[in-house]
Amino acid sequence: MSDTDWIEIDRAIASAIGNFRRGIEFSHHPAFHADDVVGAALRMGFMHAIQSGHTSLENALLRILDLIEETRPRGEAWHADLIGRVGQAVGQRPAILPPGVAASADETRRFRNRATRAYDNFDPDRITPTVAAANDLAQNLSEAVARFRQAIDP
Repeated sequence: MSDTDWIEIDRAIASAIGNFRRGIEFSHHPAFHADDVVGAALRMGFMHAIQSGHTSLENALLRILDLIEETRPRGEAWHADLIGRVGQAVGQRPAILPPGVAASADETRRFRNRATRAYDNFDPDRITPTVAAANDLAQNLSEAVARFRQAIDP
């Protein structure tokens, strides 16, 4: 594989990390819980940043599967199946994400699902697991993908 095979993957990983970091910033802003337009904007920004971060992560993972010619998950639960699959070795392929990073990706996936379906019920006091997952991904995602790349394409 050439470096050009990884350009879009690297771009999607960088986008995911940037969005996760921005979401964390929103959640730590002093006005995050305020009952005004600033607080509402911060909460909406948080939801959008985590959703966008996870979508970029999925795009990168799907591109990796395409690159290694592995069939993408299909069916109604493909989003969950994708995270489950990349967190484990399949055949001769090592896990793309180590278990802890895959667990964090599953948390952001679940948050995205909640945010898109129940955004009117968003509770800013219940985001601790999502913030922790976003932080883990922001800190460890790039290295995890680099390790996988090195394992399959030394």
